[in-house]
Amino acid sequence: MTGLAMESSELLYHLLLDRAIKVVIAVVALGVLALGMAAIWRKAGRTKKRPD
Repeated sequence: MTGLAMESSELLYHLLLDRAIKVVIAVVALGVLALGMAAIWRKAGRTKKRPD
């Protein structure tokens, strides 16, 4: 490969790796958010008896 083609190939690799890392971070953050919301939902609890 020529110098310019090699540099653009490396740049593309780093951009794709950066995007993949950001996607993984976002997915993990959404998972943590979902677990936190589920824990709060359980902690707050819903009584089975509803006053009417």
